Amino acid sequence: MKQTIEDFKQYVERITMFKQAMAILAFDSNTIAPDGGLEQRAKRSGFFELEIFNMYISETMKQHLDALAPHISSLDDDVKAMYRLCKDKYDSGTKIPPELVKEFAELTEESSKAWENARKNANFAEFAPFLKRLVDLQKKLLEYRADEMPVDGTAYDILLDDYEDDMTTEKYDKFFEGLKAVIVPLIKKVLASEKKIDTSFRNFKVDTSTQRKIAEFIANKVGYDLNCGYIGESEHPFSCGSDSTDARITTNYHEDDFISSLYSVLHECGHAIYEQGASENLVGTYLGEGGTMGMHESQSRFYENVIGRSLPFWQSITNELKELLPDEFSHVTPLMFYEFSNQVKNSFIRIEADELTYCLHVIIRYEIEKMLFSGNCEVDDLPNIWNQKYQEYLDITPTDDAVGVLQDVHWSEGLFGYFPSYALGSAYAAQFLSYMQKDFNLDETILNGDFSKIRSWLREKIHAHGCMYTTEELMKREFGEQLDVKHYAEYLNNKYGKLYGLT
Repeated sequence: MKQTIEDFKQYVERITMFKQAMAILAFDSNTIAPDGGLEQRAKRSGFFELEIFNMYISETMKQHLDALAPHISSLDDDVKAMYRLCKDKYDSGTKIPPELVKEFAELTEESSKAWENARKNANFAEFAPFLKRLVDLQKKLLEYRADEMPVDGTAYDILLDDYEDDMTTEKYDKFFEGLKAVIVPLIKKVLASEKKIDTSFRNFKVDTSTQRKIAEFIANKVGYDLNCGYIGESEHPFSCGSDSTDARITTNYHEDDFISSLYSVLHECGHAIYEQGASENLVGTYLGEGGTMGMHESQSRFYENVIGRSLPFWQSITNELKELLPDEFSHVTPLMFYEFSNQVKNSFIRIEADELTYCLHVIIRYEIEKMLFSGNCEVDDLPNIWNQKYQEYLDITPTDDAVGVLQDVHWSEGLFGYFPSYALGSAYAAQFLSYMQKDFNLDETILNGDFSKIRSWLREKIHAHGCMYTTEELMKREFGEQLDVKHYAEYLNNKYGKLYGLT
């Protein structure tokens, strides 16, 4: 049995190496790759994606899985986890024609560049043909996976489960209804309050060179190891890398809104710190990456919001930050930065939204994706539907496609079903805050600049485990309970109640 396990691990390590190489290629493609190389990059992406896919569904993989199956109960946790993940890939992959996998990978490479150009031109029509092909191809892939649908479920449920174990539209509908019951009345109270927030420094310009220094300062402050990381630039911020020794992030700089990049850096640092925190015995293995996307987003949202939008955070960084900022910022206090970064307003762009309205952006895209994959709308309908939902939920109508239906990169990468994990992650982040507060005073720790204490707690409870456990298993193992929206509700009510004088 020992040799069987070793052979299995070596085979999975081969898959891992290919995946890590693909991650580095993806980072390059979205940052510095020349436009002229797009066609060849698409072919290369399709080639490597197909190689990885074929390893998952190979006869060799089947032999390994068959040999391990009778001994599952006696296997170590790491081998059990590898078996579970590979079995899922094998069972799902063996239903799908390999040529469709190759086609999808090539198409996402092309469509990402098409989206970038369409957004610059604020013209959805330029991107629509690519999105139609992506949706049609994804629907075709789902037809082969039809037996994965839950009882009384839909094809969209399969996509949701790809990013978060056992999540369905039924569960998400219930989750979002619970959120709306808290968020909507609170937003109304906040917008009706007499609280006035100073935004006079909003448009003070900060040049890109200075913002790069700020990005590095913030990353170092919260403990993102730049010796094993890198901050690049892209149209839409993201995190990507091979393993804990190479966890990269990007941001996007706006000279008239440096805080936008600051929070993008914090968000992506959360992802990267998660990846950098994998236990040493998992580094370079199939299990060294983070868990589900809900869990991953919990870490990005924790760093961006729970830490980064707190008053103690601004109190801890303002003096150092102002050494980098132009003289116009000399009068801005930590309280002013704090209130400005938490100002509630109905806005178009999700990644720049305040915590309170943020989930409404997620709900909008979730509802549109459900319509798209149930056949209740077509790709050409999306700009109008998008604008209608923004009017319905946020009482605003996007001024053009760039701040509307084209604002986000995810559809161009074929990541349908991913979006709800942002809201799930926000709820988990608030829940982790409630647990952390039982062990130490977070505000005091942030004020003292001791981010290593925060990082160590998260590493022990979450990061070190990589993707060894499902979210449900991890929550039970470390905290003894599952997701409970009450923590998020309490967090939002407490924070905004105090900020806007509602309590």
